[in-house]
Amino acid sequence: MNPTVARLTVRGLLGRRRGVLLLVVPVLLLLLSVLVRASNGQDHDIAVDVLGTLALGTLVPLLGLIAGTGAISTEIDDGSIVYLLAKPQPRWKIIVTKLAVAIGCTTVFAALPTFLAGLILYGTTDGLAAGYGLGALVAGAAYSALFLLLGVATRHAVVVGLMYSLIWESLVGNFVHGARTLSIQQWGLSLAKAVAHHGVIAADVSLPVAVPLLIVVTLGATAFAAVRLGGFTLAGEE
Repeated sequence: MNPTVARLTVRGLLGRRRGVLLLVVPVLLLLLSVLVRASNGQDHDIAVDVLGTLALGTLVPLLGLIAGTGAISTEIDDGSIVYLLAKPQPRWKIIVTKLAVAIGCTTVFAALPTFLAGLILYGTTDGLAAGYGLGALVAGAAYSALFLLLGVATRHAVVVGLMYSLIWESLVGNFVHGARTLSIQQWGLSLAKAVAHHGVIAADVSLPVAVPLLIVVTLGATAFAAVRLGGFTLAGEE
């Protein structure tokens, strides 16, 4: 971890319009949860719909996209990354620091609100809130790593990230059962199912498949991002 890089990354994420989105989206989730609970009481099916579809299926990837790409893509776009890369420090340390900040943002603004929304909707019954909270936490980490890699690899990281989230996970995943195996959302859902009581949460990907894939994607994306950033430095020097 590099404290200076971490401080600059936090300032970049929270000091722009991204900071507003990071705050507004989870607040809307919590307000909706309060309204739903007041209108319908403690309803399992409604709680699963809100937490699974809205929180884990929409909030987490959106905030992961904002945090992951925002941690580095703006510095690349405006050229300020050159000053950061000029410092005598390993490129992997820059990536790991920025990833840690991105994961911290998804934890605070996605996983924690998901857990709180679960408590509002269903209380502590059946471990539903804890399950979705953990699912949002691990999925947020994987999304952050993947979208951080996109931020380093392409100037169209937000577009590519939205295509993955909206087309692959939401559209293709809903109609092609096999595609769900390659869905971060489904991997998070698998861990949520494992934590909650039996039969409370349904998941299409088994836990022995989901956990290794989460680890491989998170670590692999981080490693590739570090390599790509190193290549970016060499290209700039040439």
